[in-house]
Amino acid sequence: MVLHPLLGVDEVPAVEPYLGRVGEVFRAFREQESGCVSYGVRLLDGGRWFLKEAVTDRGRRSLERGWAFHRSVRHRAIVPQVHRIAVQDGGWAVVMPWREGEVLYPAEAGGTHDRTDPASAMARFRALPSDAVLRAFDRVLDAHLAVEAAGQVAVDFYDGALLYDFDRDVAHLVDLDEYRPGPFVVEEERLPGSRRFMAPEEWVRGAVIDSRTTVFTLGRAARLLLDAGDEERAWRGTPAQQAVIARATRTDPGERFENVHRFAEEWRAANTAPGD
Repeated sequence: MVLHPLLGVDEVPAVEPYLGRVGEVFRAFREQESGCVSYGVRLLDGGRWFLKEAVTDRGRRSLERGWAFHRSVRHRAIVPQVHRIAVQDGGWAVVMPWREGEVLYPAEAGGTHDRTDPASAMARFRALPSDAVLRAFDRVLDAHLAVEAAGQVAVDFYDGALLYDFDRDVAHLVDLDEYRPGPFVVEEERLPGSRRFMAPEEWVRGAVIDSRTTVFTLGRAARLLLDAGDEERAWRGTPAQQAVIARATRTDPGERFENVHRFAEEWRAANTAPGD
């Protein structure tokens, strides 16, 4: 039996040279803040895959956490890590199916991107009909119901974790490597993440992170994705939706919805509220 060149191999001397032997690297993402290098590879049989290799200690810790997360959570919107390959220098890489689309905010090390540039993925996403944006967010929300059911909480979720296929009108979630079992206590000065999406407790050593923190992050995601601009002055949603977001993003975790399930119920009810 001929082994699959990616799914059937357990160790390689080095990732990129090996990929060049079994196919063609058609995309490379080298300057990533995560401490990883990623590749889009087209195999000789025409199949396309995505590989993510840890190249720093931080990247290795993140991939280890991500591998554990993907073993506990499965959802159609979450691009799965299906195999991992050891590298002889002591590192390793994870293998994922390739998904078409554009990340709404690229996470390049040391770089910033203008979300308001009409050519940017985020600006084009915000220019879609509101129904399309709502469908994308509902898929994100449904995935986080699966995350919560598995006892996991969101960490470092932001628009850079949302891959949107403009041709097929479908959203995928990527780079969820910082998600972890909860509740847990913050042991460092702050958790990783974008300040636009982070709950106040994520900045406090000793604070408890749980489902209410995920609720805050999802509320911020809804607020930012349903705004036509980048200054939160062009809300495209309804007053009922805005009221749900206001409760989800309260500073005091005890004043938010108690979990993602409850937030989802209220959000979906607001989407069908009469008169909005």
